[in-house]
Amino acid sequence: MSDVRPSRQMRDLGVVQHGAGVLAEPARAFDLPAERDEAERITDELFAAMERIGRVHPFAKGMGIAAPQIGIGRAVAVVQPPGDTPAVILLNPRITIRSEEMDEQYEGCLSFFDVRGLVPRPLKITVEATLLTGEPVTTAYERGLARLIHHEIDHLDGLLYPARMRTGVDPIPVEKYRQTGRAWTYD
Repeated sequence: MSDVRPSRQMRDLGVVQHGAGVLAEPARAFDLPAERDEAERITDELFAAMERIGRVHPFAKGMGIAAPQIGIGRAVAVVQPPGDTPAVILLNPRITIRSEEMDEQYEGCLSFFDVRGLVPRPLKITVEATLLTGEPVTTAYERGLARLIHHEIDHLDGLLYPARMRTGVDPIPVEKYRQTGRAWTYD
């Protein structure tokens, strides 16, 4: 068993850690299709980072990573749903509709992996993103996938999940968190 803290492990895998300025700033949108090559290059870097991270940590709930988390202040994130579902690539995403219906589940973040936080999020969101061709695409997401995608879009807006937590609720040390390796539960 390694004595390396989870956040140190993530930093060693190339994930920018809490406190870095790039995590607190809104990411710059791509001008597509003009910046297609740049968008593809950064997306490839995100997939490479996910692969490195996935080799050392299993993600039963799925995982996501946003460009600011690898030190690039551009508006792209990749979300890998649990199971064999293909990854979702989000270019210039923004949430256009949030359901009134919410739930609260624990989330982790690669940028401060030593804790988990109880975060309220809408059960359904509609996201408008841009294809590499420059065309807009709108997709609705529900439950766990909505949570993952909302979390990554927050990164692109310069927000970390503690900003979404209820007042008086603090993240808990990962050692006290008992849901690792299990999917989120919904009624």
